[in-house]
Amino acid sequence: MNDAPSTRTPTLPDAQTVTSVKHWTDRLFSFRVTRPRSLRFRSGEFVMIGLMGDNGKPLLRAYSIASPAWDEELEFYSIKVPDGPLTSRLQHIQPGDQIILRPKPVGTLVLDALLPGKRLWFFATGTGIAPFASLMRDPDTYERYDEVIMMHTCREEAELEYGRNLIESLPDDPLIGEFVGDKLRYYPTTTRDDGPGDGRITDNLLSGKAFADLGVPGISRETDRAMVCGSLAFNTDMKDILEGFGLTEGANSEPAEYVVEKAFVD
Repeated sequence: MNDAPSTRTPTLPDAQTVTSVKHWTDRLFSFRVTRPRSLRFRSGEFVMIGLMGDNGKPLLRAYSIASPAWDEELEFYSIKVPDGPLTSRLQHIQPGDQIILRPKPVGTLVLDALLPGKRLWFFATGTGIAPFASLMRDPDTYERYDEVIMMHTCREEAELEYGRNLIESLPDDPLIGEFVGDKLRYYPTTTRDDGPGDGRITDNLLSGKAFADLGVPGISRETDRAMVCGSLAFNTDMKDILEGFGLTEGANSEPAEYVVEKAFVD
């Protein structure tokens, strides 16, 4: 972690103060900011955050909240894009700096958008794990499901570190460890590093390898529910795969067997 944050008061409209920053790789970083007292959200939702542009206008993008609904601060997980209008600047924030946060949470990756089931699948690529970082720390997730499986694919092993560190810490977490117990299972894979854990989520599902490795019978409409967050191409492929298993896409207004985060692009 970096040095302790300053105590100066935010002055920008909708501003919040950065409290900590951690760089996981040269492409990935996470940060925490103060939480507006008025902000209420469901684990898995996203908000608009950003910085003031050179033209004096806010430069905002949709970011999933990686912290759970009960957390006193807000956590975000981001990719670094060298020439990205926002991330090229956001990656340099330090504790005490301010970011703009529009406190109007929305999103489809919420438990209420799914019908009751026994097993919940989280499918993510890259920083798409962010909303699941929130849901994996929410006691309600484990009260609703007997088993939770987090499937996460990145290019290289180092890019899995954020998710792995979080997941490995949860059973011993003093706040939610008793809820997690042995219900959470982790299935990480890479697409560029060679090893037993390689392969894309889509390939491992279609081949049946993931089910064999996990010792589960497969995905069925009767027992399984799913959430998807990744690149546009990944989301599209996963929709086809899940519907091939007989699942129907749900929404806040009409819960069903799976949901996809439409606002996220890896």
